[in-house]
Amino acid sequence: MREAAEALAGRALGLPELARARTVAGYVSVGSEPGTLALLDALCARGVRVLLPALLPDNDLDWGAYTGEGSLARVQHGGKMALFEPTGERLGPDAVAGADVVLLPGLAVDARGMRLGRGGGSYDRVLARLEGAGAHPALVVLLYDSEVVERVPSEAHDRPVHAVVTPSGVRRFHSGA
Repeated sequence: MREAAEALAGRALGLPELARARTVAGYVSVGSEPGTLALLDALCARGVRVLLPALLPDNDLDWGAYTGEGSLARVQHGGKMALFEPTGERLGPDAVAGADVVLLPGLAVDARGMRLGRGGGSYDRVLARLEGAGAHPALVVLLYDSEVVERVPSEAHDRPVHAVVTPSGVRRFHSGA
């Protein structure tokens, strides 16, 4: 798992979008997701402002700054999984609109760049908020190689991502910027 996280971080850090990003909205991986802390720490070391989500009661996301592992707290959300969230000031759900890159969790991405989420709708709201604000950050999903599949179910409101990063490489999608 640690080797996969380090390989993933190395691949992601090589993306031109991340090389020039001033603000990145990320997330702290949970459960069996590919590890993200190595990537988040490397971005902070580059001087990038890293925003992390905090789950709100209605499944929307608020945002706070990440300044290292010490700025995280484990938060249990009712019957849902525990998440690691930023402990500092909350910046509001619209803070994500200022990101140059948004790193998205997912269960899978297909050949069209469509992302399968966990079903809570939190990131669907984020993507709708970005669209409503006229913001066009690079949308990048972090997955294991086996999670890049031929096709995932999608609905009319779903938006394709620009790229998927796995421990073995990067795949870009034509729909992206």
